[in-house]
Amino acid sequence: MKGKTALIAGASGLVGNELLHILLEQAEYERVQALVRRPLGKKHPKLVEVITDFDKLGEDQEPFKVDDVFCCLGTTIKKAKTREAMYKVDVDYPLKIAKMAQQNGATHFLLISSMNAHSNSRIPYSKMKGILEEKVKDIPFKRISIIRPSLLLGNRSEFRLGEYTASKIFRGLSFFLKDSWKSHFGIEAKTVAQAMYHIAQLDNQGITTYSASSIEDIAKNRKIDK
Repeated sequence: MKGKTALIAGASGLVGNELLHILLEQAEYERVQALVRRPLGKKHPKLVEVITDFDKLGEDQEPFKVDDVFCCLGTTIKKAKTREAMYKVDVDYPLKIAKMAQQNGATHFLLISSMNAHSNSRIPYSKMKGILEEKVKDIPFKRISIIRPSLLLGNRSEFRLGEYTASKIFRGLSFFLKDSWKSHFGIEAKTVAQAMYHIAQLDNQGITTYSASSIEDIAKNRKIDK
């Protein structure tokens, strides 16, 4: 049986990098296309790197002719410099990718959002994620899976003082937290990636939102042997 094809945006990020490795090693996918600004430096027979100017998305429709789309894009105000630039990365680019993929036949859009996403939030980051969720839900995919993790834990290529401090505090307190509560405060990027892969293999339709605890359960109960 012919394998599925996947598109991943944000493959150089914390979750995206973990997810890319999983998609390439699992039998369900015969081709994985990665939208990247610059080469990842990774070689694999299934991997197709699409060097992309995200401000010119849409000039080439071919990369969007896939089955599953995994959107792991996101930035910080420190890196983006302005709210407008951050909005472009966190809302405009994912929305454009979703629209083009759906128009080219993609059936499933998987989006990493935020635990506190809400379009009326007073926190800019949570507000942007909430706005994106609402806009994506209007696109007529067969399936939309919204992944809402808590604080992402892992080794980032860039240093983020706030997240570094928060992760240290979480790891120190995790010993005292019940397992059922740990995912509400922090979750490993690899765990999120594992859950996203498994969610993509489910048969459900429509729009489903996955909380931090459900993400943990999906990954825990269906671990990937690597």
